[in-house]
Amino acid sequence: MFAVIKTGGKQYKVAKDDLIIVEKVEGEAGDKVKFGEVLMCGTDGDVSVGAPVVKGASVAGEVVEQRQGKKVLVFKKKRRQTYRRKKGHRQLESVVRITGITAK
Repeated sequence: MFAVIKTGGKQYKVAKDDLIIVEKVEGEAGDKVKFGEVLMCGTDGDVSVGAPVVKGASVAGEVVEQRQGKKVLVFKKKRRQTYRRKKGHRQLESVVRITGITAK
């Protein structure tokens, strides 16, 4: 069974025991999380698509770790003006293991 969930403004196709990296969700390592916005779920032959979400469907997961992503460098420059600015950013992210998918 698989499901398509929406979290952090992005969509992820998940199945049981998958590890996914999502935008930071609340909770520490070992905490349970529940994703209620299930856009599509089903098996290979039987698929139910929501409008916009599937009613009664949810995906359960467990937070494996909270971490920061890779550094993204932001560099600004104006030529011939001796203007240079360099900044870095590391986005907070969570690693989640999917423990179950429930559907009506």
